[in-house]
Amino acid sequence: MTIDMPPSLRATPLQDTGRLSSRRDFLRSAALVGLSLGLAPALGWATERATAWPVRRRMVDAIDGKFHVMEQGEGPAVLFCHGFPDTAETWRSQMRAVAEAGYRAVALDMRGYGQSFAPEDPNLYTALHITGDLVGVLDALSIDNAVIVGHDWGAFHSQLAALMRPDRFRGLVSISIPFAPRGKINPWQSLRDSGLGDRYYAFELAAPGADALFANAEQAIPSILYWLSASPEPALRWNPLDPQLHMLRPAPVGVPDWADPAYVRHTIEAFERTGFRGGLSYYTAYARTFELMAAYKDAVIRQPSLYIWGAADGLCQMFHPETPTLAALREAQPNLVDQIRLENVGHWVQHEAADQVNDALIAFLAKA
Repeated sequence: MTIDMPPSLRATPLQDTGRLSSRRDFLRSAALVGLSLGLAPALGWATERATAWPVRRRMVDAIDGKFHVMEQGEGPAVLFCHGFPDTAETWRSQMRAVAEAGYRAVALDMRGYGQSFAPEDPNLYTALHITGDLVGVLDALSIDNAVIVGHDWGAFHSQLAALMRPDRFRGLVSISIPFAPRGKINPWQSLRDSGLGDRYYAFELAAPGADALFANAEQAIPSILYWLSASPEPALRWNPLDPQLHMLRPAPVGVPDWADPAYVRHTIEAFERTGFRGGLSYYTAYARTFELMAAYKDAVIRQPSLYIWGAADGLCQMFHPETPTLAALREAQPNLVDQIRLENVGHWVQHEAADQVNDALIAFLAKA
């Protein structure tokens, strides 16, 4: 995906990330002696240590269909939205961290993924549909409002949900995708006008029949995890503007050293069941989303927000080749608390730098 960026982005030293407050340490200690609630975790990597906050799973009725949600902990709600190609399981480390810090973590399989509602028509994957899903999930769980956290397409749709429904989303954390207001011209059209119509990766993924490229999930998932991360040599990493450095090259390893094997196996099996059509519909629907968001031209996000990104992420390098200043980012998000650049980290920030993401997330939640 791509978005407009304010013209004044410039490099500047970053602010240091704040350390955890004593409140988190206190809540974590209290959680360890709390009562166990719900069902036992179903996947192996969630059981590496005992927790007083088991994961609870259920199907809920949202506005358009049923959605698979996971919950952990009690307290103010934090809603996690994943990207492509992934499922709610990608957030296990973050869910545990916020649950131990005194929050109610909620993650869903997004529309088209996992066990959730997956319409065939790609026109039913616009931001208005996705925002409806997120509001519907909150309603089904009797949650008035939440801080919303998103990665990749999940970040894009979290941003637009926060823009359209500030009454339901009181804070925003964007991971790997910066926010920019809707401009006058579709950014993808700008790329085509710049001569990148046969180079930008998303055009191929948005084309009819793109799911055939991903038919072998056993190969596709490890390839995408590996090449988009900081694991390869810099010259070999995925480049969204270079078709030779595409994401589906055979990976030299089945599981990157930063990934839990059980997570990788779960993701492969999930896409073996569903295929990739639903996830690829987000690319197909992007142009329609741009059209439908005309009323929000130049609108900014005013909730407290945070931007976290990996310095080795090819997508972020395209969005902002140099580190953007806080002043520039605040043109689109006046109440942006901070941005956090993570060195030697690629696109899979929540896995490659889980502890750093968790610390930053808890610090942000304490102020949001």
